Amino acid sequence: MRSLRVLRWLPFVVMFGVALTDVLAGRSLVFLPLLTLGPAFASVSGGVRRTAMVGAVALAICVPMAMHNGLLFTWENNLTVVSIAGVTAASMLAARLRLRRERELASVRQVAEAAQRVLLRPVPRRAGDLRVALSYTSAAAEAQIGGDLYEIVTTPHGVRLLIGDVQGKGLAAVETAAWVLGAFREAAYDQADLADIGERLEVSLARHLGPEQFVTAIIAEVRDDELTLVNFGHPPPLLVLAGGEPRTVEPPEAGLPLGLRVFGPGVPKAHRVPFHSGDRILFVTDGVIEARNATGDFYPLTERAGLLTRDDPQEALDALRADLVAHAGG
Repeated sequence: MRSLRVLRWLPFVVMFGVALTDVLAGRSLVFLPLLTLGPAFASVSGGVRRTAMVGAVALAICVPMAMHNGLLFTWENNLTVVSIAGVTAASMLAARLRLRRERELASVRQVAEAAQRVLLRPVPRRAGDLRVALSYTSAAAEAQIGGDLYEIVTTPHGVRLLIGDVQGKGLAAVETAAWVLGAFREAAYDQADLADIGERLEVSLARHLGPEQFVTAIIAEVRDDELTLVNFGHPPPLLVLAGGEPRTVEPPEAGLPLGLRVFGPGVPKAHRVPFHSGDRILFVTDGVIEARNATGDFYPLTERAGLLTRDDPQEALDALRADLVAHAGG
C-alpha cells in the first residue's frame, strides 16, 4: 500500500521538481520537456482519466513556465507541448492496456484458486485421533499450486495420507498431480493394504506418464499407535517423539518413485514405526531439505525439530516455515 501511494504522488512530485529546477536554472537552460515524465509515471499506477488529468496538469505548468522564459511561441516550446500531448495519449493507451491485463490476471487467479480448492482441498484440523497442520508454498512466483501434492482421508482402515512431488514443473506437473490425487482418493477407501494403494497409483499413472516422468511419494496410515509407511523414493519424514527427540524415518530399503516400476522389483515394502500419543511426524517435499542459505548450506531440518514441539500443530508448522524462509533469505 505504501508503494502504491508513492506511485500515485510520483507524477506530481516529478513535475513540481522539473518546474522548480527550470526556475532556478534561469532562462539559459530549459527543462520543460521533462514534464512528459508526469503522464508517463501516471500510467504505471493510475487509470486512463488520471493519466489524462496529469497530462493536463503538465500542460498547465508548461504554458506559464514558457511565458516566464519568454519562449511561449517558439518552435522549441511548441514541440514541448506536442511532446506532452503525445506522451499523454500514449500513456493513456498504456494505462488502458495495463488495466485490461490486471483484470485478466485477476480472473486467472480466481480460476487458479478454484482449481486449488478442487485439486488440493484444505485438510481437516482433526482426522480420527490426529491433529493435522499444513503449509503449502509453490516454488513458482505468484503461483497457487505446483507439482507438490497432498491428501489426508479417514477410512475404515485408519487415517491415510499421501504426500508427493511430481517430476517437472508447470501445467504438466499439475495435471499429473491431479491424476495421482484422484487415484489415491478412490483407492484409499477401497484397498485394505497400502501396497495395493501403491499398485493402483502405478496402474493409473502408467496410462498418463511419459517414459521419463515419475512421482516421488509416501503413503502412510495411522492406526492403533502404529504408523505404516510405503516410501516411493520420497524424502523420509521426521518423527518427533513426545519427549522432543527427533529421528528420520528411513525406509528399510530404497524404493523407486511411482512411474519407474519397470526398473525395479515392484511396489516398495511397507514398514511400521510406533506412533504414540504426543508423538509428531512431519512430512515434507524436497523444497524444504534442499533450501539453501547465502553460503550454500542446506536447511538443517533435524536441528530445528524443536520448533515442532509447540502445543498447536499449525503454530508449530508456521514457526518452522518462518525459520525456513529466514534461512533461505526470503
